[in-house]
Amino acid sequence: MPNPKDDSPALDSLASLEAHLAGTLRPVTPPSNFVQRLSERIRIPEHRLIVNRLQDWKRLFLVFGSVMSGMVLVITLARALYFLATRKRMA
Repeated sequence: MPNPKDDSPALDSLASLEAHLAGTLRPVTPPSNFVQRLSERIRIPEHRLIVNRLQDWKRLFLVFGSVMSGMVLVITLARALYFLATRKRMA
């Protein structure tokens, strides 16, 4: 387990680096048209839409079942390929 006393030099150097950068770098504000275009492109659904999607338990169950089935299929194929590869080496 790491010793907390060993982390103090790293934290001190990190704090001094942050202080140096805070004094060196100046804040930059993006152009307003960039912020406006970005906010138009980002679409956050309304709270009620998210709640409706989560309450649609049939679709959620279908998605969960599909993901689990796909994982079982991938694992089965991987095991079959591993079995065939090791069988050829033993023969």
